[in-house]
This record gives sequence, structure tokens and C-alpha cells, in this order.
Amino acid sequence: MSADVSEKHYTIIVQGHLDQGWADWFPGMEILLLPEGLTRFTGTVVDQAALHGMLSRISDLRLPLLLVIRGNFQLD
Repeated sequence: MSADVSEKHYTIIVQGHLDQGWADWFPGMEILLLPEGLTRFTGTVVDQAALHGMLSRISDLRLPLLLVIRGNFQLD
């Protein structure tokens, strides 16, 4: 079964600011600092195991997970 590209694209938002120094921990993801102390990760995740690993790293950093969305998502 093949998935289209939008199914592998994720937006993840966490509470807290995470600077670009952590980018190596989240390959393929763009890290953007948002107002109110939020960080948004956007990018392509190769498979569910990679997503699980990314969420585990977020947990290891003790950043509260606020949102995970699969597919293209735009914040206004």
C-alpha cells in the first residue's frame, strides 16, 4: 500500500521553545518558534516508527505535546 505525500507530512506543536540546536534530533522537520512559547515542527516523516521516535524525543525533552496532525495543515 502506498501513501501519498500529504499522509507523511506532519505538524507537531509543543509547549516551550526549542531552538535550532536540536534540529539534528528531528531530521526532516522544520522547527519554528511561535508566539506564546510554542514550537511547531513541520515536515515529512518516513514511517510510523520514525514518528514514534520523534514523539519519544519530545517526551525525553519534557515538552508538553499539544497537537499532532497528519497531512497539510495551516495555522492562521
